[in-house]
Amino acid sequence: MAKNFEIVELIDLYGAVLSPRQQDFLEYYYCHDLSLSEIAENEGMSRQGVRDAIKRAESQLLDAEEKLGLSKRIKELTEALNICYSAASEIDRYNDEKLKDSTIESNTIKIKAAVMKAGI
Repeated sequence: MAKNFEIVELIDLYGAVLSPRQQDFLEYYYCHDLSLSEIAENEGMSRQGVRDAIKRAESQLLDAEEKLGLSKRIKELTEALNICYSAASEIDRYNDEKLKDSTIESNTIKIKAAVMKAGI
């Protein structure tokens, strides 16, 4: 079974909607890199049962993303913040070279600080 690494991000966002058992299976499979056979042996069930449980959990996570779109929105916001930071850097560079305006310098520092505070 090929791993869909988008699921790891979705586990962080929507993992709470899964049952504790589903959370465990996904954690074993994606975070601890256990095979289906290893999980089945540890849990005392069939490999097919583990596969089905993981597939159902993945489906629930993908359904939550389709309905809520948080992962997509986070990516869009991250991209927008990166653009803001780059633009502030360019303005700051131009100001340093040409204008020497303290208000521009202060505002670009504030913009960069706000972007960095957002964790980008």
